[in-house]
Amino acid sequence: MTTIRIATPADVSAIWSILRPVFRAGETYTISRDIDEADAIDYWCGRNHETFVAEDNANIHGTYYLRANHAGGGDHVANCGYVTSPQAQGQGIARLMLEHSLVRAKERGFRAMQFNFVVSTNERAIRTWEAYGFAKVGCLPLGFKHPALGFVDAFVMYKLL
Repeated sequence: MTTIRIATPADVSAIWSILRPVFRAGETYTISRDIDEADAIDYWCGRNHETFVAEDNANIHGTYYLRANHAGGGDHVANCGYVTSPQAQGQGIARLMLEHSLVRAKERGFRAMQFNFVVSTNERAIRTWEAYGFAKVGCLPLGFKHPALGFVDAFVMYKLL
């Protein structure tokens, strides 16, 4: 049974092993494809991030962070990033992390959640977010340089909590 728990310093190696192939592929995150481990962990487990892992039988299969999307007048809107290990894709880990993040965001007092940059070719994620009530509220035409497909659109997706 997969459980979601707050990440600890002991999880850094596992988190990096999940992030590395996704960041190296360069298909879904606006992160330098050659980012090193220290910078990737600083980004994912940032000072203002609450970072979680999805674990099953002591194996970490996914990770996500939750943070305020903006400061000040925008601090009531949450933002998250999610990554599932290649071996665990298609097993519902992303949905489990999304469900957990929606509950946790409400617990923290957020009133909405926004995904700032959903690459249009990330169709699995878009279907998942839409199934949970997220709407495309904006489009950045040709806003992402996909390593294989060239310039593609990116969406802003939003949901009131």
